[in-house]
Amino acid sequence: MKWLFRLGTGLVFILIILAAALWQLPNNNQETVRIEIRQGDTLSGLARQWQQDGWLPSALLLRAQARITGQGRVLRRGEFDVPPGLSGPRLLSHLASATPVSYRVSLIEGHDLREALQALQDASRLEQDVQPLTPATVAAELGISGNPEGWLYPDTYVYHSGDKVSTLLRQAYQRMQQQLQQAWDERADDLPYDSPYQALIMASIVEKETGAVAERPVIAGVFVRRLQKNMRLETDPTVIYGLGADFDGNLRKKHLLDRSNPYNTYRHKGLPPTPIALAGRAALDAALHPATGEELYFVARGDGSHQFSATLEEHNKAVRQYQIYRRKKDYRSAPPAGQSKEPAQ
Repeated sequence: MKWLFRLGTGLVFILIILAAALWQLPNNNQETVRIEIRQGDTLSGLARQWQQDGWLPSALLLRAQARITGQGRVLRRGEFDVPPGLSGPRLLSHLASATPVSYRVSLIEGHDLREALQALQDASRLEQDVQPLTPATVAAELGISGNPEGWLYPDTYVYHSGDKVSTLLRQAYQRMQQQLQQAWDERADDLPYDSPYQALIMASIVEKETGAVAERPVIAGVFVRRLQKNMRLETDPTVIYGLGADFDGNLRKKHLLDRSNPYNTYRHKGLPPTPIALAGRAALDAALHPATGEELYFVARGDGSHQFSATLEEHNKAVRQYQIYRRKKDYRSAPPAGQSKEPAQ
């Protein structure tokens, strides 16, 4: 009897050791493995797939561990990096607490809506639930009447695998609404805008005219004074926006004379019908806090900055200095890379 008792005790002890070893059995992956959990996935189905992939030693064991510990009933959607050598219980804890793999997509200040939508369409692992992704479908998705140009706030947005493009669109739209309203509430006095939307239009023009933060309030001041004096804005970027796909990189005299282009600010007074680009907070602040002064004209120097003038005579002199003789010098009509692409007039 003593012998049988000792044998039984020994077997129990061995079974305990084996169970403990089995409980802590590490996964087979020698390197980090990236997994994806989609909507509707179950632990049973995933475990079978992981076993087939060769890095999970036993799907049955993981399901038993999940049942005993109560983990794995609710799985978070997303991508996760699984470190090498985790045991089943540690894997379950990791899935419950690990930060999902994140991705980023940037909407760039000064880009127009079509460029922003292309960036969203090209974004890796972003679910394209708005099809086709066009200004018209974006307007419908966001409940915007008319052209939705300018209504997405330029910034870098973080998302996870399986997130929807509609979610990012709404996030960017809400950000712009918030930023615009905040800037509008803090605006200077005596501005020629009837609504925040008109300020957004002006901010988009300022954004396209210069990438130099220090110049934005000055350029906004020029345009504000022109509006107040009932002068035409006469800015190239609005004309180019109105030309759309017909613009081949060269702005010609016939374009500036074309009254059929509603964005031709050489022929139409006041602001154009809509924004022409994505405007950031610095451009919004410039449009709503323009610099004071007497300048009514400016011309690109060719180095990314502008020469400002108060009179037409001074402006014509600056044009001769910086543009007429540009072929004899290293002149650039466009600012350096990263700034506005169109020459200011």
